[in-house]
Amino acid sequence: MAEDIFSTADYRDVPKDMAKPLQALWWIRKGEFRVGPEWEEAHIIVQAMEGVPEFDWVHALLHWIEADMGNADYWYRRAGKKRSAPNVKAEWEVMAQALSGVTKH
Repeated sequence: MAEDIFSTADYRDVPKDMAKPLQALWWIRKGEFRVGPEWEEAHIIVQAMEGVPEFDWVHALLHWIEADMGNADYWYRRAGKKRSAPNVKAEWEVMAQALSGVTKH
């Protein structure tokens, strides 16, 4: 697997120089896309910046992870986005690429 900005997911704590929406994605991946303490860390980050589209987009993913699709769809609308992948992990990849400026070739 190629090195990426999330290759630090085995670290104990998130890299502080990472942009906040990416920090939330980092926590989601560290928590293996499940509700738990890492999910809570990501939720704190996105709640603090409610109303900023990038944060609202990640917020949508968090509620998808907990299978609260009504709430997830609300946050997708707030972010001006739609679900673009068939599952949480694939959607996470879409977000990680978009928010980190990585393009697929």
